[in-house]
Formats: sequence, structure tokens, C-alpha cells
Amino acid sequence: MHRLILMRHAKTERAAASGLDRDRSLTDRGRADAAIMGRVLAEKGLRPDLALVSTSTRTRETWEVLQESFGDVEVRLEPTLYNAPQDVIRRFVEGAEEEAGCLLVLAHNPGVHMLAYEYLIESAASPGVMDRMAGGFPTAAAAVFEVDVAGRCAYDGYLIPKAFGGGADE
Repeated sequence: MHRLILMRHAKTERAAASGLDRDRSLTDRGRADAAIMGRVLAEKGLRPDLALVSTSTRTRETWEVLQESFGDVEVRLEPTLYNAPQDVIRRFVEGAEEEAGCLLVLAHNPGVHMLAYEYLIESAASPGVMDRMAGGFPTAAAAVFEVDVAGRCAYDGYLIPKAFGGGADE
């Protein structure tokens, strides 16, 4: 793997009719933000070869919108990514190192945010980058990392929908 994209699902409804968190759907803004982020990632040449996606409704819906910008991508729905902590997400990343040139992991906070921040610490990212990431990881945000041959991740970008005309930074 030479590139990693850690992404949070897009904006969702507050509650699902079922009452279950995993059943919450995207809002109209969530769909719009996911479309924006798909276009932005594709325009920057960040098209994943493999996407590991949580099985929640909101992550699957986010992926469906994103995929329109990427075309044919191998996707794996991973139940263990639902609300997974950063160490679980990291194991998925490490397990896919040899499978894709560009890996996208689409999951939930706080796990996605915490893993992105850990990678920043490990790569000795600049204080400005650290401060920006410490401020939060809004819905549909994506942290992009270059991955060296030893599997070390170095910061390559932090993209949020608001920067491209999307929803509020939250």
C-alpha cells in the first residue's frame, strides 16, 4: 500500500425508525457532502483499489455515493469496523497492506479520528497539522497518508466537506 485514506461517514439523521444506532441513514446534506468528497478525492488522484467499509447503514450509504466518483473498486463490508476503536481499525489497515495501492477505510468516530491522530504523532507531523486534526474530525472528513515500504504513515492531507462548499464543520 502506498496511500491510506481514513474517512468518517457522512452526516446522518439523529435517530432511525428502528431505534438502533447502526440503522441511522444519511441526511440530504450527508449525501451531498459524500458526493463532494468523492469528487474531491477522485480529482486529487485518490481513487482506492480497496475499500473497507463498516456495515452500518450510514457507512454503506456514504460508500454508495462515494463510489460514483471512483468507478469499480473492490469493497468489503466489515462488521467489526462498526464503532471500532483505533486499534481495531489499525489491524484492518495492517492486514490490507499488501492488497491495495490505495486503501480507503470508511468507519466511525472516535476510532477513525484517534487512529489518524496516532499516525500524526508517529510521523512527527508539524504542530499546525497536529492542531488542525486535534480540533475534530467532522462527518465525511478524510485524512490521507502516504505509506512507506515499512508501513509507516506520513500525513498527506486532511479534507473536510466545508473546505469544498459542503456542510458545516462539526
